[in-house]
Amino acid sequence: MARKFFVGGNWKCNGTSEEVKKIVSTLNQAEVPSEDVVEVVVSPPFVFLPLVKSVLRSDFHVAAQNCWVRKGGAFTGEVSAEMLVNLSIPWVILGHSERRALLNESNDFVGDKVAYALSQGLKVIACVGETLEQRESGSTVAVVAEQTKAIAEKISNWDNVVLAYEPVWAIGTGKVATPAQAQEVHAELRKWLKDNVSAEVAASTRIIYGGSVNGANCKELAAQPDVDGFLVGGASLKPEFIDIIKSATVKKN
Repeated sequence: MARKFFVGGNWKCNGTSEEVKKIVSTLNQAEVPSEDVVEVVVSPPFVFLPLVKSVLRSDFHVAAQNCWVRKGGAFTGEVSAEMLVNLSIPWVILGHSERRALLNESNDFVGDKVAYALSQGLKVIACVGETLEQRESGSTVAVVAEQTKAIAEKISNWDNVVLAYEPVWAIGTGKVATPAQAQEVHAELRKWLKDNVSAEVAASTRIIYGGSVNGANCKELAAQPDVDGFLVGGASLKPEFIDIIKSATVKKN
């Protein structure tokens, strides 16, 4: 079964209600490949989730940028998976490198979050990736395997998981992993899934790339056999996000 191309837009901590409406308006007017070719998900900050969900075209979906590791309660400032389900938000991004680095989220903690979100019916974009220091020391594969293992140990069903490989050294830096570098890590991740989970999960799980993806480099990256789409940061706030969505046709052809 062919893996459907997936493009996620992570808006991070950006936007006012006016700016958000403008971004959504651009997306709503865009001519992009149909839903059977590409799945599109955008992830605004929590405060804008209901607004975006109410005005965004129906063939695009909405994701939260995070959720709490278990049922809600006395956890000031957190948002629970149950709340997202209550708002009919289908997706959540978990384990993003910014949360791992800035908020010290460990591999185990991310694994627990992924498992809990899935248990509540959310679909998860689970992020893995290495720092520049780790890449230069040759430990890229070991690092992403360890991060993936922490998730795999906690879940039994991968149907609602998209794995996002995001080399930390390429996020917001303008540095991009070359298509060959991206393909190499994606292939290693797929091999890890085959060896440690199952051949079926390895073949069906979408592994997307994130790290300074833009309108200029997306087609070449999309052409790689194990790159199943993108998790886009800064460019998802700009009109070029539409070009990135359109790069899905590279796979179809």
